[in-house]
Amino acid sequence: MVSSRRTRDLGQNFLVDRNILDVIERLARPGPDDVVLEIGGGEGVLSERLAARAGHLHVVEVDLRLEPRLRSVLEPFANVSLHFGDALALDLGALDPVPSKMIANLPYGIAATAILRSVDELPSVGRWVVMVQREVGERLAAVPGTAAYGVPSVLAQMACEVRLLRPVARTVFRPIPNVDSVLVGLERRSPAAEPDVRTLVHAAFAHRRKALARSVALAPGARSGIRERAREALVELGHPADERAERLSPDEFRALAARLAA
Repeated sequence: MVSSRRTRDLGQNFLVDRNILDVIERLARPGPDDVVLEIGGGEGVLSERLAARAGHLHVVEVDLRLEPRLRSVLEPFANVSLHFGDALALDLGALDPVPSKMIANLPYGIAATAILRSVDELPSVGRWVVMVQREVGERLAAVPGTAAYGVPSVLAQMACEVRLLRPVARTVFRPIPNVDSVLVGLERRSPAAEPDVRTLVHAAFAHRRKALARSVALAPGARSGIRERAREALVELGHPADERAERLSPDEFRALAARLAA
């Protein structure tokens, strides 16, 4: 039996409501042509559903004490690869066959990072249906000019259309979490942000109370004259020279990076 304290330490809140599994299945539509990546297999309740419908399923789980349970649940399926270890240390590009969908009840502590890593490192993935903390979901889907808009919003939306699909009651989990959850859907529409664009986005939001150009100039290793160049580029894009990062759309960040690289 896995202790409540241990599961909370790992951000583990296991699904126990079959109705929400039906909802996830309906929204994600796993089929025989799909290779699904599930991060946070837990006790295998969602894994079992996915294995029965997907062409192949990769299950990642960090808690080795869950290994006997997971193996028992998934033993009838020949189309499952189990990966025990930290999902953030896993070489996603080495997964074989390559995933085409990510469907998961993500551990709260790594949710945003896991999503953004998969967007960057798995260009084969075109659709995500994932359970996350409501605050994380709101950040991913936030629009420019709002308080929740930041690095995760820009990097996710640069590659994907992001939608909040539906709120999820706390009572569908054991142990019951202290935060609200939401199902988030992402549909890939463009390649992930290039490394220079990611660097710019992180630098732009590093000092939220400062203008974007000033924040970029404060970044470690910033080039001489970058502040003035950024101010000029912002004006070319139709923004004030002292615009703040949260006012730029994902597409404008890509355009700004191109101007600064020219």
